Amino acid sequence: MPRSSAYHKPVEISPSKDEITIKNAIDRIHFDEPSYGVRRIRNELCKLGFNHVGRRLVKRYMQEMDITCFYPGPNLSKRAKQSKTYPYLLRHLDINRPNQVWSIDITYIGTPTGFVYLTAIIDWYSRFIVGYTISNTLQTDMVIRAVESAVKEHGMPEIINSDQGSQFTSQAYIDCIKHLKMTKISMDGKGRATDNIAIERFFRSYKWERLYLLCPETVHEVKSLTKEYIETYNYKRGHQSYNYRTPADVYYGHQPLAA
Repeated sequence: MPRSSAYHKPVEISPSKDEITIKNAIDRIHFDEPSYGVRRIRNELCKLGFNHVGRRLVKRYMQEMDITCFYPGPNLSKRAKQSKTYPYLLRHLDINRPNQVWSIDITYIGTPTGFVYLTAIIDWYSRFIVGYTISNTLQTDMVIRAVESAVKEHGMPEIINSDQGSQFTSQAYIDCIKHLKMTKISMDGKGRATDNIAIERFFRSYKWERLYLLCPETVHEVKSLTKEYIETYNYKRGHQSYNYRTPADVYYGHQPLAA
C-alpha cells in the first residue's frame, strides 16, 4: 500500500505539567493587568521564577488561550483579511429590556492537571447568564452550542455582541447567527477594553470569587464549580445597581432598573 493512501489516526498530545503551570500563571497575570502584552507578561513570569520562558513561547501560549491585550483606546492593529467582521452596534444604544442585547465571550480556565475553555452568554440588561458551554478545545462548535442552547431556552436576542476572535469571525458562527433571522451581529473594536464589558465583568467575578479561591484540581471539579457559581450568580446573588435584586428577578420580571 502506498504511503499516500495510508490512514493515520491523529494523536492528541496532552499538555505537559510545565505548560499547564505557565498557562495558569499567564491567565492570572492577564486578569490582574489586562493591558499587558507579551513583553510585560513575560517580565511578570520571570518575577514568578519562569526565567526559561521566552517571548515566542508566551506569544504562542497567549494565542492558544485566546488572550488578547486590551487597550484604553482604539487599537489600530491590522485585521486578518480573511475574517469577516461587523460594526459595533452598542455605542450610544439605550439598553432597556431583556433579550435586547446579549454578549458572548470565551475565557481560559486552568487546573493543576489541565485546562478547559468556558463560553458564556450574558443578557446585557439584566446581567443574567442565558447560556454557557465548557470545552477542552477552542473550536467554533462550542460557541455555536452555547448560542443554540440559549436561544432554545430564552428566545432570540435582537443583537448579539462578541469580540473579533477567530471563533466569532468564522463562517460557521456567522451562519449560525444569520439563521436566527431577527438577530443582528455586533463586534467589538479590536482590543477595546470596554466594548464587551458585561461579560468581561462576569468572568472576572467568576475567577476571583470562585476559581482562584477554591482552586479546583480537576476538569470535573471545574464543571461542578462553574454550574454552582452560575446558579448562585443568576438566582441568589443580588446586585447593588439593581437594588439588590438578582439577575433572574430582573430578567424574568421585566422590572425596570432604578435610575
